[in-house]
Amino acid sequence: MLKSLPRIKICGISRQADAVVAASLGADAVGFVLAESPRKTEPYKIRKISLSLPPLVRTVGVFVDEDPEFVRQVAAFCGFDWVQLHGNESPEYCSALGFKPLKAIRVQDRKSIETMAAYRDCVGGFVLDTYVKGQHGGTGKTFDWTLAREAKQYGPVILSGGLTPEDVKEAIHRVSPYGVDVSSGVESAPGIKDHEKMRRFVAEARAEMGGLE
Repeated sequence: MLKSLPRIKICGISRQADAVVAASLGADAVGFVLAESPRKTEPYKIRKISLSLPPLVRTVGVFVDEDPEFVRQVAAFCGFDWVQLHGNESPEYCSALGFKPLKAIRVQDRKSIETMAAYRDCVGGFVLDTYVKGQHGGTGKTFDWTLAREAKQYGPVILSGGLTPEDVKEAIHRVSPYGVDVSSGVESAPGIKDHEKMRRFVAEARAEMGGLE
C-alpha cells in the first residue's frame, strides 16, 4: 500500500524571506503566532507576508485563549486558511467560531490524548505538542510518540514538539501522522529561520514517503 505524503508546516514565521523560502522548499503551510511569544507577529505584517506567497501554500494563524471575535476578525484580515488554537479553548469555544479550527493538544500522558474525544466533531484536526508547564509551544521538546499513534483515532494528527531535521524521518516512520509541524527545530534564533535547516527538514520528511508497506 502506498504511504501518504506527510504535509509539512513551518511555524513561527516572522520574516517574509523565511516564508518565501519555506514555500520554495515545498512546505505545504506556514504558521504565524499571534500570541505572546518571541515569534509573535502583527496582523499587518502577516498579511503582507501572506500576499507574497505562491498559490496553494496554506497560511495558519496561531492563537492562545483569545476572544472569539478577535480570532474571526484577524483570520479574515490576514486571509488565514486555518486557525490553530493553542490554549485552553473548550469544545464549545471551537464550535462557536463558525468554522472548524485546528486544536493543539499539549501531550503529557494518555489522559491528554483522551481529552481529544470531546473535540472530535468541532475541529478539523489536532496539533500534538509537548506539555511544558507555563509554555504553550515552541519548547523544542518531544513526547512519547506511541501516544501520537493512539491519538489518530480522534482525527487527523499533525505531529509537533521537538521535531528537527535529525528526527523528523523517524517520527514520520513511527507515527505516520497526517502532517508534521516545526518551529524552533529550524531556527538560528527565536523567529529567525535557518534556511539550510529548513531545507534538510523538508528533505528528510519527504524521504519517508512513497514505497510499499
